[in-house]
Amino acid sequence: MERLAPGGEIEAHRHDDHQIVYAARGVLAISTTAGTWMAPGNRAIWVPAGTIHAHYAHGELELHLVGVPAHRNPLGLTDPTVLAVAPLLRELIMGYTAMPDDDRGAERARLHAVLLDRLRAAPHQPLHLPAPSSPLLRSVCDVLRTDPADGRTLDELGHQVGASSRTLSRLFRSDLGMTFPQWRTQLRLQVALVLLADGASVTTVARQCGWSSPSAFIDVFRRTFGHTPGAHALGS
Repeated sequence: MERLAPGGEIEAHRHDDHQIVYAARGVLAISTTAGTWMAPGNRAIWVPAGTIHAHYAHGELELHLVGVPAHRNPLGLTDPTVLAVAPLLRELIMGYTAMPDDDRGAERARLHAVLLDRLRAAPHQPLHLPAPSSPLLRSVCDVLRTDPADGRTLDELGHQVGASSRTLSRLFRSDLGMTFPQWRTQLRLQVALVLLADGASVTTVARQCGWSSPSAFIDVFRRTFGHTPGAHALGS
């Protein structure tokens, strides 16, 4: 178990083994050249062996790490992936990481096996914000990163960067694998997690992230994370 202060980070690195990264407190962000994955307390992130990645802490982060040998890939995943963490899986992760690293006993091996078994059943969560490679698309995404509440249409944003909405819409699908509204919603949800971890109120988060009302924000947040932003703030 590791602790990171708010705003702390672990610089870009890689592991020879796969890794399950779980934050029992705070909100964890993992970044690669392909984008950013965010995990609140009821999510974990699977990081495949050899992936160069950095960790970022939003709020007081309590980090639990579980290694999986590179020759075993129970999930068959080749990219970082956010996974739902049910209460049983959470207790398995917490119990396993509480054991000494040098413990090679049968109990630890059994716990690891059960943990991987439950991990196979964990639903994948679409909490990845892909990073654009197209310069045009990068310009649009940078505008929205600077102000997630910017509610302009793709056509209006296109006028600013010198591209048609048709071109930008095509780039969102081909470069990022999602539509413009989907990407903007993902961005707003990630920013919302950070703001909540920093103690901002639901009303403040809704306003700063561009939702029309706190209730609209609460509805999207609940459908994405399975609980309200108020419950999330209490759990952090």
